[in-house]
Amino acid sequence: MDKPVVVYGASGYTGRLVCEYLREFNIPFIAAGRDAARIKDVLSKVPGIDTVDHEIVEVEHEVSALTELFSGAKVVSNMVGPFIKYGPEVVEASLAAGCHYLDTTGEQDWLLDARDRWGAAFAAKGLLLSPGVAQMYTTGEIAANICLETPGLDTLDILVLWKGFPTYASTQTIFTILKADWHYLEENQLQKWDPLTTFEVSVPGQHASALALPWGGTSHPVWFQQDPRVATVKVAGGVFDRAVMQGVVDAVQMVESQIKTLPPEQQDGALADVASSVQAGMPPRENPRLNTSLDSVHASGPLGRAHCVIHGNSNYKQTGLLQAFAANSLLQEPPRRTGLASACQAFGHRRLLGALRSFGLVLEPVLTVHH
Repeated sequence: MDKPVVVYGASGYTGRLVCEYLREFNIPFIAAGRDAARIKDVLSKVPGIDTVDHEIVEVEHEVSALTELFSGAKVVSNMVGPFIKYGPEVVEASLAAGCHYLDTTGEQDWLLDARDRWGAAFAAKGLLLSPGVAQMYTTGEIAANICLETPGLDTLDILVLWKGFPTYASTQTIFTILKADWHYLEENQLQKWDPLTTFEVSVPGQHASALALPWGGTSHPVWFQQDPRVATVKVAGGVFDRAVMQGVVDAVQMVESQIKTLPPEQQDGALADVASSVQAGMPPRENPRLNTSLDSVHASGPLGRAHCVIHGNSNYKQTGLLQAFAANSLLQEPPRRTGLASACQAFGHRRLLGALRSFGLVLEPVLTVHH
């Protein structure tokens, strides 16, 4: 196949950015989704898109049609979430077509589901199954791995914050997460958060504190569960805007008291309605002066401490770049790990950091070590 990457869900906010960065790596791709006219309209607004070989394909969201589309490609970059709802068909088709699978999930329950259902099958075929290649967790994972370069640290306290408003798809995902159990890692065992947990966090680089949540548990406890260096992982996340975060806290309480008490078959619809009322349209393109990101990791052990902070901007652009960088790497060499693996496990945290730095999306990490 002359187009080795398929971007599925290319008409969405993040899908468009993945296509933009594939152009910058000069990688031919197929932009696929359920509405070809919409994809064409979205891609027509990408500057210079005519300089990269690409094709727009309309496809049904079912395994056989997707398998046919993916056959001959090497990498599938899936943007169609909530992934717990729409991901299984895409993973099945990727496996059948012999493609590496990437997505941008923030759903911990999807990560666990993907690991348990398909991790071994992907590994057996020498393929990578990597949900969650995105700023929201990968940039923090880079910071965690920089801390872990200091031996003897086994506990990670992670904070991710960003300035901006979630896209329509991200908002749908946030509300889907509210239905699931959320976990942190303690002594290598996943433990459930109380869904009403909130954190008042101190934010590196500013005097004001911020309001944060377990944010569905995040991907980190799953990724680090099989890391012999790490025993305990807790994550807090959110946006800098306290009013928005208070709205999320209120929504969590509403879900607990009003939606989780509904019959199961009515819960999804009720959640989607609430999500749509919060965010119906596509947010504006990111402005690097305004849309900043912050990833902070405190790592500790019995006799050592490290703190790594990565200041960045444009978290959705970071996601688009991370997806394109991962695809570019997979087209040229096998991943460092097959089956279920995070971006850092598959490609190396220093290489991912180099990509984010080279495109001007993050500052040099600030690392403080005491041991």
